[in-house]
Amino acid sequence: MAKASSKTIEVTVISAEELLVNRKRPVKNSVSVTVKTGHFQSGSTGVDPEGRSCPAWNEKLVMELPDDASSIAVEVHSGRTVIGAATIPVTDFAGGKLPQDYLSFVSYRLWGKRGERNGIVNLSVKVKGNRNGNNSGCAATCSRPRAGIPPPDASLSGGVVTGIPVSYTSY
Repeated sequence: MAKASSKTIEVTVISAEELLVNRKRPVKNSVSVTVKTGHFQSGSTGVDPEGRSCPAWNEKLVMELPDDASSIAVEVHSGRTVIGAATIPVTDFAGGKLPQDYLSFVSYRLWGKRGERNGIVNLSVKVKGNRNGNNSGCAATCSRPRAGIPPPDASLSGGVVTGIPVSYTSY
């Protein structure tokens, strides 16, 4: 059985906002973040040394993203307790909508164990292509103009995408 191919993903955990413990009081102890890209792939930040309700890390986590992955998981921990989690669809930062090696800035609502809102996590994500050198994403199709959208400017280096991903449709 052949091993599934994968891409390298760079997730920079920038910060979180409005984190609460027990739905009432702000976080007062050190907070860290774990990002999971598959059953056995994960990376974690260090703890925010100031232990505040709006922690900042700005830490880059580099790991493999299996080609068949449909989402990544982000968990915010206060000590050993998960206080918030988010599931991020891979299509929000990779696939047919964005060329490989684009940097996407995304923010997601965190949800507590009981389904309550518990803050927001801010990330940047870049997918670096297949490990075997095959750039399978939209690299082959991004040079063709889509309805109403000009092709990418070849003079731009390391494009940056910000905001919420949207679908491009012709009207």
